[in-house]
Amino acid sequence: MDVKNATVFITGANRGLGLAFAREAHRRGAVKVYAGMRNTSGFKEPGVVPVRIDVTDRTSIAAAAELAADTTVLINNAGIAALIDGPLAADVEAQSARLFETNYYGVIRVTQAFEQILLAKPHAAIINVLSDIVWLPRPYLTPYAASKTAAWSYTNQLRYHLRERGVQVLGLHVGFVDTDLTKGIDVPKANPDDVVRHTYDALAAGKSEVMADKGTTMLKSTLAAEVPGYITPPPGL
Repeated sequence: MDVKNATVFITGANRGLGLAFAREAHRRGAVKVYAGMRNTSGFKEPGVVPVRIDVTDRTSIAAAAELAADTTVLINNAGIAALIDGPLAADVEAQSARLFETNYYGVIRVTQAFEQILLAKPHAAIINVLSDIVWLPRPYLTPYAASKTAAWSYTNQLRYHLRERGVQVLGLHVGFVDTDLTKGIDVPKANPDDVVRHTYDALAAGKSEVMADKGTTMLKSTLAAEVPGYITPPPGL
C-alpha cells in the first residue's frame, strides 16, 4: 500500500522516528497526516495535524480514534526504553512492567481502537515499529528487548489474523536509530529519515517485514545458522 493519498496516523510522533514518519508521509502525498503525542502544546509542523494520545490510557486512545476515523495507515511507533544492570538487576521486573505498558500493551490498545476504522476501508495498513533487539543480546536492554519481542510476536499473529480481511501488516525491524531515545548510547545509529524511506518503500511493495539497516539485515540472516546471532552476534553488532 502506498501512503500517497492515504490518511496516516502515527503514535509517538512529536519527535524522532515518529516525526520523520509524519514528514515523509506528507512529502509523499498523504491526504492527511495525524501526529499522535501525549502533549500537543507548541507542536507546529506544516501539513501535520497534532492529536493528543497516550497509549497507556484507553480514554485518550478512543478519543484519538474517533477524531481520526478517516485513517487508512496506522503506525504504532510510540515506545520507551530503560538501561539496567542486566537480566538479574533488582529493577528488572519494575522496568519490564513499565516498558510493557507502552511498547506492548500500547500497541494492542491502539490497534484495537482502530480495528473497525481500518476494516471499513478498501485498502488499509498497519506498521508496527519493532527492533533488532528481539534477536540481539544486550543485557543492559533486557526489559526493552522483552517488550519488543512481545510486540514482534503480536505483529505476527495480527498479520495472519488480518491477511484475509484486507489490512496489510508490516513489521519494521531496525537497530539503534539516531533519536533522543538513544542519546547516551555510544553505538552506530541509523538515520531516521533513511529508516522511514525504507519502511514506506516496503509498504508500497506489499511486504510484511522490513529490515531497515544493514546490521539488522545481517542479524536476521543468521537465524537459520547453527549458531544464530541471538547466541553469538556477528562481528560489528
